[in-house]
Amino acid sequence: QVQLLESGGGLVQTGGSMSLSCTAVRPPAGHFSLGWFRQAPGKEREFVASVNWNGSHDYYANLVRGRFTATRDNVKNTAYLQMTRLVPEDSAVYFCTGAESLESSDFASDWTSWGQGTQVTVSS
Repeated sequence: QVQLLESGGGLVQTGGSMSLSCTAVRPPAGHFSLGWFRQAPGKEREFVASVNWNGSHDYYANLVRGRFTATRDNVKNTAYLQMTRLVPEDSAVYFCTGAESLESSDFASDWTSWGQGTQVTVSS
């Protein structure tokens, strides 16, 4: 597993923007994709977005496509999730995740490394 450290999160108003970061403590070996899941109280953890190992492809859940952008900087070993036009339904704990030799997946069980999670709250 790769240790992932998240930053960002907090409180934002409806319609606002927020950015999350996820840094691998040590450079991952191989083709290591990075992604984001979120989990609201009483709900299952759900896929949000991911970016493949070299940043050439990014993937999104239907609910966030067009509003969220996942990118990465392999020099900094960091992935980013830029969130715009936020709505209260986006409120959740957001988890960074990573996996080697995985292009992307909607299933949390396919991902092998996880960050500690960061709270995002969108007020109405």
